Parts: sequence; structure tokens; C-alpha cells
Amino acid sequence: MLPVRGRNGRAARLARILGTRTAWTPVGDGEFFCPGCGGDRNYQRLSGRRRFTVLGVPLLPRGAAGPVVECAACTGHFGTEALDHPTTSRFSAMLRDAVHTVALAVLSAGGASSRTALETAAGAVRAAGLADCTEEQLAALVEALAADTGRVYEDQPCAPGLTIELHEALDPLAPHLAPAGRESILLQAARVALADGPYTPAEHDALATVGAALTIPTDDVTRLLAAARTPS
Repeated sequence: MLPVRGRNGRAARLARILGTRTAWTPVGDGEFFCPGCGGDRNYQRLSGRRRFTVLGVPLLPRGAAGPVVECAACTGHFGTEALDHPTTSRFSAMLRDAVHTVALAVLSAGGASSRTALETAAGAVRAAGLADCTEEQLAALVEALAADTGRVYEDQPCAPGLTIELHEALDPLAPHLAPAGRESILLQAARVALADGPYTPAEHDALATVGAALTIPTDDVTRLLAAARTPS
């Protein structure tokens, strides 16, 4: 064991003499969801240059480092992929928009004339964070969608425009939702469709589009839509 301690001691002394130092330069800032803090924080985006040091004095360049993201609160360094995660406020806005768009798609497929369906949809949208959403607002938006496209979607496949809007609202959100969260959005949509009776073909098509945009496997979509029909 003595030789090992000797080698470790020499390595420690050498590390104090020779080393590498990184000089960081800020190249941007903003707000992000810090993986270390577990909440929204300010950050600096840093680009670094490594230098070989002798006795702590930087001498020879050793190439680029980073870029990294430094949290202003915990000073932790994270890969730039941390910026892909939405902040809490951004995530809440994405979820509100998604639930609102899904409700409009399902209502446009056949429920806009049903007060019960409108009430169910408005309740889901309010629960998602749009507290001032009313049944009348949803009905007016569905009517405007029909007027804008010159068609009524009831008993017809989900319109291309609505399909695009569903994907625009759900595609960015889906990767940040747990499976249970994605399923919850689909089940909310199913309850809107079932509020005035069994699924129509157009409603089923719209719900299948919602499931696909949420990256829920087809078999699971079928299972969830069947489960929604069963009273709890």
C-alpha cells in the first residue's frame, strides 16, 4: 500500500503544478427552467477557452469549451439542451393553448350545437388556465372557423386547417408531458365529444388526430376512447 500512497501523493503534487483552466465569456442570457434548482431562473450562456496552466498561470491554449448554460441562482453549468425545456410560465401557456385548440377541434366536429358539450369544453379550458372562457366564446369561435373555411365539419373528417392547428399546438407540448398528462388531454377531449351522445365519425377522427399529435400509440388511443365511454 505504501507505493500506492506514494504514487497518489506524486499525482496530487503534479496536479497542483500542472492543470487546465477555462475562461468563460458570456454570449447571451435569458430565463430557463434550471434542472438543478427545479424552477425558472435567469441564465447566462457561456463560451469558454481552455488553457494549460503551470502553477496556476495560464500558458498554452487547449481549445474551446462549451457552450454551457450557467444558472444565476445555483451557478450550476448545464448543456445547452437545458434551454429546450420550457419555463414554467411558458409550459402553462402551451398547455392552455393546447386544451383550447383541442376543445375547438372536437366542438367543430359536431358538438357546437349542444349546450352540454359547450359547457364541458368551457370547463376543461377554464381548468387549463383560461379562467374567462365561456360557452358563448367557444360557440362563436367554432362558427367563425366554419365561416372562414366555408364548411361545417360535423360528420366529416377533421378539416386540414384544424389538423394543422392541432399539430401546431400539441407537437411542441407532447415531449414535455408524461404519458399520463398526454392521456389526460385526450380523455378531456373525449368527454367533450361524449357530452351530447356517442362519438360521431367526425368526432372520432378529430380525437384520433389529437392522439396522434400527442404521440399516443394507436392502440392506446383506441383503449382510452373506449374507456371514456364507460361510466366510472
